[in-house]
Amino acid sequence: MRNQHSDFNAALDDQLEKELDDIIGQLTLEEKVWMMSGHDFFKYFFGEDNRQFGQRTYQAGSGCERLGIDPLLFSDGPRGVRSKRPTSTFPVSMARGATWDTDLERRIGDVMGIEARAIGVTLSGAICINLLRHPGWGRAQETYGEDPYLLGEMGAALCEGIQAHNVIATVKHYALNSIENSRFRVNVKASERVMREVYLPHFKRVLDAGCASVMSAYNKVNGDYCGHSRRLLRDILKDEWGFKGFVHSDWVKGAYGADAAEAGLDVENPEPIFFGKNLVTAVNDGEVSRWAIDDAVRRILRTQFAFSRAEDGRAYDEEDIARETHRQLAQEVAEKSFVLLKNDSLLPLDASKPMTIACFGPLMDKENLGDHGSSRTVPPYVVTLLEGLKARASDPIEIIHDDGTDPERATALAAKADVCIVAAGFTWEDEGEFIPGNEAMEGLDSEKKMDSRGGDRDQLRLLDRDEDLIDRVCSANSNTLVAIMAGSAVTMESWKHKPAAIMMVWYPGMEGGTAFARVVFGDVSPSGKLPFTIPQDERDLPFFDPNADEIEYGLYHGYTLLAKSQKKAAFPFGYGLSYSSFDYGPARKVTAGGKTQFEADVTNTGACQAEEVVQFYVGFPESQIDRPAFLLKGFRRVSLAPGETAVVRFQIDRRDLAYFDETTGDWAIEAIDYAAHIGPDSVQALGQGVAFAADEIV
Repeated sequence: MRNQHSDFNAALDDQLEKELDDIIGQLTLEEKVWMMSGHDFFKYFFGEDNRQFGQRTYQAGSGCERLGIDPLLFSDGPRGVRSKRPTSTFPVSMARGATWDTDLERRIGDVMGIEARAIGVTLSGAICINLLRHPGWGRAQETYGEDPYLLGEMGAALCEGIQAHNVIATVKHYALNSIENSRFRVNVKASERVMREVYLPHFKRVLDAGCASVMSAYNKVNGDYCGHSRRLLRDILKDEWGFKGFVHSDWVKGAYGADAAEAGLDVENPEPIFFGKNLVTAVNDGEVSRWAIDDAVRRILRTQFAFSRAEDGRAYDEEDIARETHRQLAQEVAEKSFVLLKNDSLLPLDASKPMTIACFGPLMDKENLGDHGSSRTVPPYVVTLLEGLKARASDPIEIIHDDGTDPERATALAAKADVCIVAAGFTWEDEGEFIPGNEAMEGLDSEKKMDSRGGDRDQLRLLDRDEDLIDRVCSANSNTLVAIMAGSAVTMESWKHKPAAIMMVWYPGMEGGTAFARVVFGDVSPSGKLPFTIPQDERDLPFFDPNADEIEYGLYHGYTLLAKSQKKAAFPFGYGLSYSSFDYGPARKVTAGGKTQFEADVTNTGACQAEEVVQFYVGFPESQIDRPAFLLKGFRRVSLAPGETAVVRFQIDRRDLAYFDETTGDWAIEAIDYAAHIGPDSVQALGQGVAFAADEIV
């Protein structure tokens, strides 16, 4: 149930500010500083939790026993609510980005909010919207894709769902965080224009949707650690954007001194390593202002009270966790996330016909949900790809599994089968949050040498063993589907011509196997679209060094870079096939309600009910400055029966035409003709367009 306080901005009032004045006046400096950090994390982590992260909610700011103020209680995300108690586990965020479905993401947030309340969470770290600058980034799976507009819309939807249940949502990691291995030290250099146009707009979109908290990133931006960046935290976030909530650090290495409080960091998590007594001393010595302390406490309490006092009309208990409706949602999300990249008349399989399906690779029967870092959740069960197929297949179908480790055995089995399925890709050991051997805290025995796991990928192709298995199986049987489990792009040029079908299945959550079988057998048509570009050659992408101490980010990456350099993608941004087919009429300009809008007719010309993601791009063909050729500015998911036509309409405002002018320090709009494009992906949409002038847009 959505309440009036799901939008944090709407919950603030003068009476609350007067109350905060009174509370701040009663608090001692030591009590205020106590509120500005988490507490007891190390006690539990190194004690009864046996170095396992996420076993409980963590105190993450606020709290004053004398005045009866509770601490904030934190749990991480974003594929569910992290707890030792089994909770609903959804496909990773990148998979959900592939749905291009904000209503679906809002419903996921709704479930996360419910389950968070059921286990006592008051602060959720589920909204990760760091931009995928390069698909080698290890934590790509935790975000929604490479485009700021897509990130902002999906993140805003998740926020609205979570906060509808009076759980404070935090958006992370602010900002320019997209390298994992060197995240604690790397200095990311970026111009003001690059930050404003590429790396910050999605954060502003989520905050404008009412998100009440921000988590700062570990990395540096233009020389300052994000938790110490006055430019990011005070000048832009709090002063220019008018953010009224609080900023807290990432875990353990998010702050490096008491001066972070003056820069705008309100809470150091998970413990007062550099705040606490150090911050009290810094204030008494005049190194940190008392105003900065009072401002931080005001922001913490303002946010906490606005949420804790809101009514939402329901109670929360353990029966709300991983209930049947949540399981059904996990299945629906997985079904809509799968991206069919190739299909030479292989899919869907006919479940009524006798056949032998030979399945290959250890990932076919592995619970492969994503990385084992902070985003890890524990589901009540997992349906693997193999289990899903076996549960769905009828009597005439025989399903055989081979792990692929014996080449001759795999070849012989493939040759005898009617259809082959190869599951290829990665696990938490190959990509994800970097767990640096014995330096890591989570679950490690300090007396035993541990290898580093996860982190950034050093190449975008599959592992050699996977490519060898694909080659061997396809050579014996061309009726092969390759199902790729990964958190971002995989280059396929050496083998994509061999199988009859290729499908991205991501890390698909606890109901991934059920969803996979339903798509393979045609119970539902695939409808996912790529939230990033898959290049033919990874050298067509920006420079990426997982171990960089310093790197410069520019205006172009992903589809904007390929368009700029006139390189052809293997699979473009927004691409995805269906079991049906869709015809797009020409884009046209219309006036409705006194506003210029753009629309196109989309017709299902195939033989089955299917959903299509219709995409809207604005082009800048006459631009006199260096800017992308076109940018995503809208999308709609529509469901159409065979022969049905929908009129899909988009509206933009003048901000969608603007670029950031560094000479004036403000947004500017060129007096040129622009182009509106509507289509099924970022390449096909450009085949047709309609011109319009800036003064036509309100």
